[in-house]
Amino acid sequence: MSYNIAIDGPAGAGKSTIAKALAKRLNLIYVDTGAMYRAMALYLLRERINPDDAQAVSENCEEADITIRYEDGVQVVYLNGENVNAFLRTEEVGNMASKTSPQPAIRKKLVELQQKLAANSDCVMDGRDIGTCVLPNADVKIYMTASSYVRAKRRFDELTAKGESCDLEKIKADIEERDYRDMHRETSPLKQAEDALLLDTSDMTIEEVVSAMISICEEKNAARNQKGAEKSKEDI
Repeated sequence: MSYNIAIDGPAGAGKSTIAKALAKRLNLIYVDTGAMYRAMALYLLRERINPDDAQAVSENCEEADITIRYEDGVQVVYLNGENVNAFLRTEEVGNMASKTSPQPAIRKKLVELQQKLAANSDCVMDGRDIGTCVLPNADVKIYMTASSYVRAKRRFDELTAKGESCDLEKIKADIEERDYRDMHRETSPLKQAEDALLLDTSDMTIEEVVSAMISICEEKNAARNQKGAEKSKEDI
């Protein structure tokens, strides 16, 4: 049976950064769900599907098989058996993913593929609804968040370091607007799973967050092992 860790939280919380670091420390696969949506977009582009034609998108997305593997320490996304890493970060693919990812048929197909991958691999997966919808039976669920100001400041520092001009208050307003949309969307809204542990990272470094998550996993595993041992005694 596979071992799965689900990390959810709002935009800018640093979920992907932490999930990648956690997966590396625990020797698990990090499932980049965003890359999977981009791979689907690439498939639809190659099939010359109009992203505004919901029926065509629905009919064609079923033919795409997308999975993630690690080869020599590098994440490789496969689309119908082809390594498509080199094609996923183009502007064309990004625009297609933005238009098609909200469509129910795409989401349904990708969730099925993500669940299949998790069923066959020990992995860490992050997103908005991993613990509530994609992996409701994950071994560990963590809802990772930070104040809107801290998340905006992190984004501001990132853009400034790249030499881009930006406004902190505007970034903060955009994040708060996105939070509202994510939490109030009709399909799979962002929310903390009932059995997820809340982790506020506002005043924590990356290493502190990773260490905290490792401790959470160890505590969960210890509790599970103890419960299993107690059940075994009862069965004797």
